[in-house]
Amino acid sequence: MRSAIVVFPGSNRERDAARAITLAGGKTPAFVWHGDTDLPDVDLVMLPGGFAHGDYLRAGAIAARSPIMRAVADHAARGRAVLGVCNGFQVLTEARLLPGALMRNAALKFLCKPVIVKVERPGLFTDNYKRGAHATFPAAHHDGNYRADPETLKRLEGEGRVVFRYETNPNGSVSDIAGVANAKGNVLGLMPHPENAVEDIHTSQDGLMLFRSLVDSL
Repeated sequence: MRSAIVVFPGSNRERDAARAITLAGGKTPAFVWHGDTDLPDVDLVMLPGGFAHGDYLRAGAIAARSPIMRAVADHAARGRAVLGVCNGFQVLTEARLLPGALMRNAALKFLCKPVIVKVERPGLFTDNYKRGAHATFPAAHHDGNYRADPETLKRLEGEGRVVFRYETNPNGSVSDIAGVANAKGNVLGLMPHPENAVEDIHTSQDGLMLFRSLVDSL
């Protein structure tokens, strides 16, 4: 699997993401600067966690207007895979590649702890998990409270686009949503960090199956 990781000013999980992808069997990812306008010919584009542009204005809002995002949108429109984790998820909603928005956590406090999520949907990102499996990923965010209007929420649920759901809701997200996909299933946004659950030192390797799912599919 060939991949590229977009780096914004303030990204801080890009090297974790690269290690997860290579551990899963993917080729060493290319790093692409947010000010670039073209992507290499890759199967997966990943938007990593962090605090792009300091999360000024609104988390992900400035990054979503970066020059590279037009190429990311074109990549997604061709049916190729896009994965946004944490800040990357926020960027994808701000870029309207995914519906809904990420608001401040309900407790208005930064959240940093392992969370358990249930794998709700098989597909490109999750085929290596058993149906209904639970996974433990670290969460580290201040704006992870997923919100969507009732009509959008009904469509997401009806179309099976909720890919991950919290076992115990840590941030107030509507319907315990931790991750959603676009209608084609090739764009996924996920709030906790599977790239930080891939080897023994992380205490959980549950995230490795997400990246192996991608490697096996792409």
